[in-house]
Amino acid sequence: MIYNLNMENYINEIKTLIENAKSIVFFGGAGVSTESGIKDFRSKDGLYRLHSKYGKPYEVMLSHSYFEENVDTFYEFYKEFMITNAKPNDAHKFLAFLENVKHKKVTIITQNIDGLHQIAGNKNVIELHGSINRNYCVNCGKEFSLDYIKNSKGTPRCDKCGGIIKPDVVLYQEPLDDYAITKAMIALQEADLLIVAGTSLKVYPAASFINYFYGDNIIVINKEKLELNRKVKLEITAPIGETFKKVQNLMK
Repeated sequence: MIYNLNMENYINEIKTLIENAKSIVFFGGAGVSTESGIKDFRSKDGLYRLHSKYGKPYEVMLSHSYFEENVDTFYEFYKEFMITNAKPNDAHKFLAFLENVKHKKVTIITQNIDGLHQIAGNKNVIELHGSINRNYCVNCGKEFSLDYIKNSKGTPRCDKCGGIIKPDVVLYQEPLDDYAITKAMIALQEADLLIVAGTSLKVYPAASFINYFYGDNIIVINKEKLELNRKVKLEITAPIGETFKKVQNLMK
């Protein structure tokens, strides 16, 4: 059910559910990072709706085959649109607050590749689609930092063997990491509170993961209403960071 409450009551209800939870899973999508200035893909202002100056749709530009066949153009696009100087927003900071100040058991399952949850201070983060902060040589496997990619001219190459460096992100046509999938499923099964935020739940298989949550309490915070085949305890159509900031102010 969706509670018919004013915003103050919503915030109090979220606070109560979080304080009573023994194990929390936060399942987040691109909407978690848009408040840090990072564009999402599918919203009305997302990358998919913008005209690509490269003459290809963005989902093509971020595909495995495009990386293999047009690596120079891939990196021109990747450096322009996928690498940012974004900082954690109030949503990231609140989740770090729960883990590090309130000492709650929090597992973050994210579809984002920006690494902002770790920058904010969360340690138990499952990155379903990888991270721009990890990069490796496709030939010898040597690992490279994000700064190495930023500072490279053109296509970044390994300083050991000269091989092409690939971001450790899941491109279209590539499967999700089996280890990340297993960890996410176990965390969901063990949780008694699930918070779903900033996601359309239209990207599979990640969108199907919430079916592994067997608890009674689901909170949804999203700008648009989601169609879920699950009973929802509380649903709010509001900015995530703004909502969490109000909850945090009550918990101090």
